[in-house]
Amino acid sequence: KLPTMKMLLSLTVLLSAALLANAAPPTCYSRVLSLSKEITESFKELQTSKDVDSCVEMLPTLYLDIHNYCVLAKLRDFVAYPRCERVLEVSELKEKARSLYTIMISYCRRDLVFLTDDCSALENPVLPPIEPS
Repeated sequence: KLPTMKMLLSLTVLLSAALLANAAPPTCYSRVLSLSKEITESFKELQTSKDVDSCVEMLPTLYLDIHNYCVLAKLRDFVAYPRCERVLEVSELKEKARSLYTIMISYCRRDLVFLTDDCSALENPVLPPIEPS
């Protein structure tokens, strides 16, 4: 009986440690990184969707690199873009972009490090090559 209790206790401790490790709150950086990826992916999906309004084609490009200082201007321009207010997906995307901008300039201002200020890199991103499967 004693070895079974020890094994059960060890398992309980191990599971508790795993739960605590996963329950750690996200850092400012990880939150900004995940939200920027989410926004970029949503924008790509919006552009490739067949049943969206034609105004979507006119939206400013929305490739986000949070290590590029120009991303702040890119977010401001996107949120302030005057068209497509009636398209729900665009309104939701603008709200996410507004949230990201606020997080970056307010909550995470001291935690972020900008590695470049190359604005053209946000207009014409160099995407990594696709590896053959």
